Amino acid sequence: MSHCIRQWISALGLMASMFWAMPSLANGLEALEQFLKTSRSGRAEFTQVVTNPGKADQPARSKTSTGSFAFVRPQLFRFDYQKPFVQHIVADGQTLWLYDPDLAQATARPQAQALGSTPAAWLTSGQDLSAMQKDFQFQAQPEAQGLQWVLALPKARDAALQSVRIGLRQEAQGVVLAVLEISDAFGQRSVLSFDRFEANPAGLGAGQFKFVPPKGVDIVRP
Repeated sequence: MSHCIRQWISALGLMASMFWAMPSLANGLEALEQFLKTSRSGRAEFTQVVTNPGKADQPARSKTSTGSFAFVRPQLFRFDYQKPFVQHIVADGQTLWLYDPDLAQATARPQAQALGSTPAAWLTSGQDLSAMQKDFQFQAQPEAQGLQWVLALPKARDAALQSVRIGLRQEAQGVVLAVLEISDAFGQRSVLSFDRFEANPAGLGAGQFKFVPPKGVDIVRP
């Protein structure tokens, strides 16, 4: 699996626990706990900025992507990238699909194997923080920029994922996930910002997470 795809997968699951009306919370850990216990489905628009570390003679490089995502817990989610290139990542409960229309290629992997103990796995299937603490350590961070923050650190010493920061904002309708920051051991940083989130929207069902490769598409099964 390519490094870039691993970054996407790590980001995917964290977006699967998004938004739910709740009372005022003391810190980010309480907010995250409520997400895991109460969020069942959702959809939103996102902006993702991926920054690669610069080399000795080159500055850091950033790439911005936009699109939409949706999820139904415990195992269904999809990311539909629209700009700068169309790309689809779909988890149907059994298979994780990565479809690139420009390449006319779809990569299919067993979902459980592909996600492993990544944030995608525990945030799409976990019911509370205790289920996730086997692989990650969670710390409440000081409030900043009007957000409550949680820092997640992998316990595995050889983990490619270095850290995940989750920024949550209290709004009139409840708590929303505002920012997601993912840093890996290679120095790459991915920041995702969310907008127009809908919690438990009507009409969002399992049928919207089925992927059927278009005719003529090359299917790769690593």
